[in-house]
Amino acid sequence: MSPREQALAQREREVARREEALRLWELTRSTVEAGSGDLREANAHLVMATLAAERLEEAAQKAKHLQDEFLAMLAHELRNPLAPIRSAVNLMERIDTADPRLTTIREVVRRQVEHMARLLDDLLDASRVTSGKVTLQRRTVKVSEFVDQAVEMYHGLIDSQRQHLTLDMPASPLFVNGDLTRLAQIIGNLLHNAAKYTPEGGDIALIARREADEVVIRVTDNGSGISAESLPHIFNLFAQEERSLSRSQGGLGIGLTVVRSMVELHGGTVKARSDGLGAGSEFTVVLPRVAKVEEPALQPTPRPAFVPARILLVDDNVDAGVMLSMLLEMSGYEVEVAQDGASALVAFARQRSQIVVCDIGLPDMNGYEVAKRLRRSCTAGDSSPLLIALTGYESPEDRKRALAAGFDHHLAKPVDLEDLLKVIVRADISPGEL
Repeated sequence: MSPREQALAQREREVARREEALRLWELTRSTVEAGSGDLREANAHLVMATLAAERLEEAAQKAKHLQDEFLAMLAHELRNPLAPIRSAVNLMERIDTADPRLTTIREVVRRQVEHMARLLDDLLDASRVTSGKVTLQRRTVKVSEFVDQAVEMYHGLIDSQRQHLTLDMPASPLFVNGDLTRLAQIIGNLLHNAAKYTPEGGDIALIARREADEVVIRVTDNGSGISAESLPHIFNLFAQEERSLSRSQGGLGIGLTVVRSMVELHGGTVKARSDGLGAGSEFTVVLPRVAKVEEPALQPTPRPAFVPARILLVDDNVDAGVMLSMLLEMSGYEVEVAQDGASALVAFARQRSQIVVCDIGLPDMNGYEVAKRLRRSCTAGDSSPLLIALTGYESPEDRKRALAAGFDHHLAKPVDLEDLLKVIVRADISPGEL
């Protein structure tokens, strides 16, 4: 090939390479532009999805807030009628009667009131747990202490069904770190669950043991058992095993949810076991054990001497006011009843009651405002009354608000008379003031 032909061939190769480079560049440019469009579209979708998720989260939070408000109001409205019923039962206990039927009637009413109050407590606790609003008051607690409290709460139900409860506790005391009230609630709910689904005359057992560095508590029964299909979901909120229509104490399916939540807050675990329907069930709670502690010597606490006092009872529920005033009068106190805040302020100004028991949900001004005005009405030389909030609003936030308003104590309806009297008799009241 001549030099001229070689030069032409070389030029043709260079032109071909240049054209190939241009083609590749054009392909790359078009790909990048297409990709940029896809990226812009993907970014737009991401922004829209993020906004939608934020709106859903906001809607969920609003719905949860409305649910909590509804449950609190529901509890308040249901606690109000329970209060005079419990007071009526307490009155029946203090009235002598030779008819045993009245004793039976009284015990039935008491158990049903306690059952309804317990359902309300579980419902509110389930809401608080899911909202992260439960705070534990921790200390070193003896296992037998909260077990005894739980048994005391439910022995009436167990006895009424002629069931046999066996307690098997270790000879040496066991200790855990936790909230005494919540620990008693855990075991109490398991005992209540066992009693509900065990037939009359059945057997229930509670066994506590130390296993390595853990405390293991088992509650077993020979009741209706749990099906294999339901067992994995038994601790879920509102989950319930199908029961026969004859079992009227089915509840709401929240007691075991509260148990699991409270156990987990204590750093423990709970599990259920059953061989099937009709084969009974076993619930096992495992809690971290703490080493043996030196228990302080118990000093007997003398019961304060009774001091007569004037009590102003403020409640717009007429039945509740009548029943509780009768109970307090039978206990030796002078009682005046007011049905609204304005009447309460007038009555207090007239007779200067040493103790004021006040509802929160009043028709004209709420109990918080009543407490504030009562405190302001006391001059430097006046003795300030003992203020007790007695109300269906019983959340920790309600308790804090009551104390901030000037109340000394906050008690939830339906209150047991003994609990109210314990608060009253500890009041620093001069015997000469009545």
